[in-house]
Amino acid sequence: MKTRLSLFTLMACLVLLPSLVFAQAKYKDEYKMSVVVGPKLPWGEGATAFADLVRERTDGRINIKVYTSSALMAGKQTNEFLLHRQGVADFCFASTINWSTTIKPLNLFNLPFFFPDYTALDAVITGQPGKELEEMLQQKGVTVLAWGENGFREITNSKRSIKTPADLEGLKIRVVGTPIFIETMQALGANPVNMNWGDAQVAFQQGVVDGQENPVVAIEIPVKIWQFHKYATIWRYVIDPLMLTVNNEVMASFTPEDQEIIRQAAMEAATTQRGIVRKGLIAPDLSALDTLRENGMEVVELSQADRDIFRAKTSAVYEKWTEVIGADLVKKAEAAIATTR
Repeated sequence: MKTRLSLFTLMACLVLLPSLVFAQAKYKDEYKMSVVVGPKLPWGEGATAFADLVRERTDGRINIKVYTSSALMAGKQTNEFLLHRQGVADFCFASTINWSTTIKPLNLFNLPFFFPDYTALDAVITGQPGKELEEMLQQKGVTVLAWGENGFREITNSKRSIKTPADLEGLKIRVVGTPIFIETMQALGANPVNMNWGDAQVAFQQGVVDGQENPVVAIEIPVKIWQFHKYATIWRYVIDPLMLTVNNEVMASFTPEDQEIIRQAAMEAATTQRGIVRKGLIAPDLSALDTLRENGMEVVELSQADRDIFRAKTSAVYEKWTEVIGADLVKKAEAAIATTR
C-alpha cells in the first residue's frame, strides 16, 4: 500500500512539475518601474521600498528595477501613462498630474482650492470617487495597487509675501505644463512659466523667474528652496496624489500568490511614503514649516476663509474643468469631502 501511494505521489508531482516550471519560466528577469523624480526624494524612495519588498517576499522571483528621473519616458513625463499601458514600463509610481493630460478625470485633484486638508483627500480616494477612478484606469489597461502622495502644492517666491490674490499680480511663477495649472495662475493674475525643474533653479538664481509651486516635504525642503526664495505661503491650492500601478497584462502573468504579495507590498510602501510626505505638516506637528522659518523664510499660513477668497478668484477655472473632469465625479467628490467637515 505504501509503495502504491508513493508511486501515486511521484506521478502527481511529475504531472504538476511542467506547469510549475512554466509558471516560473514566464517571469521576466527584470520588470521596469517608472518614476519621474530622482531616487532621493520621498517619491523615489517609496518606489524603491516597494521594489525591495517585492523582491524580498518573492525570494527574487520578481525583480523590479526602478528607473528614476523619467528615464523610461525620455524626459517626457506626460507620456508616462501611454507608455505604461503599452508595457514599456511594467510598474509606475505616478503623479495624477502627469497622467491628467491623458486621463482627464484625474484633473479632479488639480481643481484649485478644492481639497481643504488631507482628511478630505483621504475621503475622496477611499470613497466612491477613488473607486471610479481606479475602475477607469483598469479599463484602460492599468491597475492601481495603492495611493501614495507628493503632497499639497504650496507657493514660494523671492519678491513678496502672498496673502491675497493681489499679491500674485505680475509674478512670474514656474508651473508644470498641465493646462489647468497655467489657467489657475493666470486667473490669479500671475504670469505662469512652464520649464523643467533644472532650468527653473537657474532661472531663480538669475532672477528671471520669481517663484514656484511644489510640495514642502517632497520638493521644497529637499532642494533647499530658501536658497532662492524668502517667502512661502501655505495655501494648499492643489493636491498631488501618487498612484502605484502595474500594467494589467503584467499583473495577470503572476501567480495569484505573487499578485497578493505585490498588492500588500504596494500598500505598505505607499502608506509609509505618504506618512513621510505629510510629516511636519499636520497640526500639532508643523515642524516642516519650522524648517522653512529656521532657514530664513517668511511663512504665511492661509485660513480657510483666506483660501475661499482665492477659490472665488479661480471660479471660472473651476467651472470649466468640472465639465472636463465630469460633473458627476466632482459632485461625488464634494459629497465625500462634506462628510469630513
